[in-house]
Amino acid sequence: MKDLQKLHYFEVPTVMKHGLGAVKYLPGELALLGVKKPLLVTDQGVVKAGLLDSVTKPLKESSINYILYDEVVFNPPLATVARGTEKYNQEGCDGLVALGGGSAMDAAKAIGVEIAHGEPILEYECAEGKKELCNRIPPLVCIPTTAGTGSEVTLWAVITDPEREYKFNCGGPLIAAHLALVDPLLHLSMPAEITAGTGMDALCHAIECYTCAYAQPQTDAVALLAIEYAGKYLRRAVAYGQDVEARYHMAMSSLLAGLSYGSESAGAVHAMTQTMGGIFPVHHGIAVGATLVPVMEYNWLGEPAKYARIALALGKPVIGMNEREAALVAVEAVRELAEDIGIPRLKELGIKETDITRLAEEAFNDPQTIGNPRDLSVEAYEQIYRRAF
Repeated sequence: MKDLQKLHYFEVPTVMKHGLGAVKYLPGELALLGVKKPLLVTDQGVVKAGLLDSVTKPLKESSINYILYDEVVFNPPLATVARGTEKYNQEGCDGLVALGGGSAMDAAKAIGVEIAHGEPILEYECAEGKKELCNRIPPLVCIPTTAGTGSEVTLWAVITDPEREYKFNCGGPLIAAHLALVDPLLHLSMPAEITAGTGMDALCHAIECYTCAYAQPQTDAVALLAIEYAGKYLRRAVAYGQDVEARYHMAMSSLLAGLSYGSESAGAVHAMTQTMGGIFPVHHGIAVGATLVPVMEYNWLGEPAKYARIALALGKPVIGMNEREAALVAVEAVRELAEDIGIPRLKELGIKETDITRLAEEAFNDPQTIGNPRDLSVEAYEQIYRRAF
C-alpha cells in the first residue's frame, strides 16, 4: 500500500487546448499571454520537415515579430540552452514558443529558467545542494510535433551535462508551460521509426507512473486512458502516417501520459534511458522501447494487480485469469506491440555488452530508481540491460 501519511499533491499549471488545425490560434493565444515578441525554439528536423511554416505563417499574418532559434539538438546540452538564453536577451524577447518534440520543449523550459533566474540551468538541477526554482518562467507555449514525451504538460525539463555525460532533471510547477497547443496535423509527417519510438515513450510514461510508488488516483486515471489509446492506435499511426484518427489519439495518449508524471518521477526504464542518453547519442523514445519490456518482466511482481489492469487497458481478454496470469499478459502484450512496430534491441542502437556494467551503476544512482515498484540493485539493472541487449 502507498504511504497514506504522506501529503500528496497534483498540480496542472498548464492550460491545454487541442484540435485539428489548432496552431492557427497561436497569435490570439500569445496575445492573451501578453507576448509580443516570442523566441521560437525549434530544431532542424522540424525545419526540414516543413513544419515551421505552419507556425510562422499565422504569426506573420498577425504581424507578430518573432525571433527564430532553430539550434536545438536531441538530448539538448547546456550549451544549447545557454545560446538560446543569450539570443532571447539580445533580441529583447518577452515570451517563448517551443515547436518540436521533447528536446525543443525541454530546451525552451530550460531557457525560461535561465531568463527567470539569471543563472545557468545547472544551478537548478534536482539534486542535493542545488537551488530550488523561485520564479515563474516567461510565458511559454508548447506545440508538440511528436506524440511521446508529453513535455508540453510535464513539470520537468531534462538537459544533458556533457562534462559529466549525464542527463539531469530540473522541475516543479514554475517550469511548466503556460499553454499546451496540441495540433495532431503537425504529426502527420513524422517518420514511422520516430512514431514508434515516441509512442513507446508515451506508453512507458503511463505504465511506469501508474505502477510507481508515487502513483495516486489522479495520475492513475490519466495513465490508464493513455495506455488504452497507445494500445489501440500506435500500430495504426506507425503503419499509415496520414491516419488522422490514430494521430489524434496518440497525441492525447502522449499528453495524458505526461500528466501522469504528476510532481514526482517514473521508474527503472527512465533511469536506464536517461543514463544511456547522457553517455551515448541514442534517441530517447527508441531506447525506452528497447528497455520497457525487460523492465516490465522484472517489475510485475511488485504491482501484480496493476499489471493485470494494464492488460485490460491494452484490450486483452483476462477475465477469468488469476492475478499472476493477467499480469504476465500485460508484459506479453507490450512485447508484441514493440515487435509489431519494429523497436530494435540495444545492440542495434550501438550499445556494447561491455557498456552494461557502467550503465547499470549509473542507472542505480539515478533519482528515478527510487520510485520503482520493485527493489533494484546494480546487479538487477545489469540483468535488465542484458535482457534488453
